[in-house]
Amino acid sequence: MIVGTAALASLVGIGALLVGAAIAWRWDVSKRVTAGVMAFGAGVLIATLALELVTEAHEAGGVWPVVIGFAGGALLYVGGDALVTRLAQRHRHPAQVPSGSRNATAKRGGDSPGGGAPIAVGALLDGIPEAIVIGLAAASGGFPVAIVAAIGLSNVPEGLAGTVPLKRSGRGAGFVFGLWAGITALAVLATVIAVLFLQGAPGATIAVIQSVAAGALLAMVCNAMIPEAFEQDHWATGLLATAGFLVAFALGELL
Repeated sequence: MIVGTAALASLVGIGALLVGAAIAWRWDVSKRVTAGVMAFGAGVLIATLALELVTEAHEAGGVWPVVIGFAGGALLYVGGDALVTRLAQRHRHPAQVPSGSRNATAKRGGDSPGGGAPIAVGALLDGIPEAIVIGLAAASGGFPVAIVAAIGLSNVPEGLAGTVPLKRSGRGAGFVFGLWAGITALAVLATVIAVLFLQGAPGATIAVIQSVAAGALLAMVCNAMIPEAFEQDHWATGLLATAGFLVAFALGELL
């Protein structure tokens, strides 16, 4: 029963990537709209990691497991981010990427052929810790509505932003949706593994795992989502991120 609940929760939260992909495939979404959705999703993620993940990790294991896990998660994502950036730049003409550039557009791969692949790798990098968090939450308290809603809201813009360059490069619907479905399936598997092998684990172990997820998510927000949103729509980014934070906070308090 718990495994089924956790798998369903992960499917809904991580599967929101497919919702974003469907929106991008059906409509020609402008970069400004994509940036606005990303800013909102960044606020949602910040609220989730601050008010849910870190708080619960501290209650379970204390200060030092949180510090160790959070730092480790950030380092893990930054390392993956560097790898994704190099992969993106290989698919771009040298003139398109200024020397030393490390902005979010280069990471995402812009609109160049194959540019959607790096964001898919990024979605996998942050999708696995998200899935583990969902599994742990489901194992301890039923269907985690607030966490699933927050992760789902943040995954919609990720799926949308990754699909746009794939669509423009001529990739077919089977490839695009198969890619996002594969990432979702791997995340659901990670959720099931977390439920099966981490139930009853020491509080410090749970705290480290939750903190790794929180650190990776914060690094992802700072390296990718906020810079990309700010590049397209400066004045609205802060307001939309604030709105996302408040929505996630309200969901956590009311649900």
